[in-house]
Amino acid sequence: MSDTAVLTREQTSVEGELNYIIGDGPSIRYIDWPEEAHKEQLPQYAPHKMQIENGRKVAEPFALQKHGFVFRQHPTAVKDFFDERDVLNTYYPEVETLIRKESGASRVVVFDHTVRTTDSSHHAERWIRSTVKSVHNDYTERSAPQRVRDILPPAEAEAALQRRFAIIQVWRGIQPVVESEPLAMCDGRSIPASGFIRNERRYRDRTGETYHIAYNPAHKWFYFPLMKIDEALVFKVYDSDASAGVQFTAHTSFTDPSSPPDAAPRESIEMRAFAFY
Repeated sequence: MSDTAVLTREQTSVEGELNYIIGDGPSIRYIDWPEEAHKEQLPQYAPHKMQIENGRKVAEPFALQKHGFVFRQHPTAVKDFFDERDVLNTYYPEVETLIRKESGASRVVVFDHTVRTTDSSHHAERWIRSTVKSVHNDYTERSAPQRVRDILPPAEAEAALQRRFAIIQVWRGIQPVVESEPLAMCDGRSIPASGFIRNERRYRDRTGETYHIAYNPAHKWFYFPLMKIDEALVFKVYDSDASAGVQFTAHTSFTDPSSPPDAAPRESIEMRAFAFY
């Protein structure tokens, strides 16, 4: 990284290395289950240099159904994102309102969140993790309906699954400004219906499944440099109606080459919610 690197909102794009999965076989991870870790089949990645456009400079407004994501001004009343009670009591209702507005859903249920930081001293907390620097989508056709069954009572879940639903996430930096490892979003229209590689995430009480995304030069990437704490990305990681615009939204954090060596470590929060129609 150059000593003359300067963060700015004005560049039209940067060239960043994004880590794509290689191979086409499924991978298996054991999460918080060290006794089974010897059975893991870990994925392998290869970096690819991709042009990542500054979404702040794009004239056409982003749309959740058309692109898979939107960028919004979204003030929050949360005082401390490392205080789980503050997040549950204050941020969950804020996010529910935001997603209902952006998605048009009749009901939104925020069911999970993760705080991420590059400061490893926080990682002892169950819900605080490191950043993810591989191109992925958080749910699959298998794991999305199963997550509804995991969260809602059985009868309520089965009734909800008879209608269209989506899983929508909200991402924001929780420091005043994101100076390093921003989130890159792939325009869902540029992702062909191939290259989705299953990744099992096995917990003690359940098995989740995500998609790794294989490299494709057609992918079109965007990011929003120097995101402030009152800005948020809203993106769709699953839609049960494949005809309702973008169904999946690939994303990843990346090393911004314009970040200076003394850039503050990235701290962020991501929220996961069901949007029922």
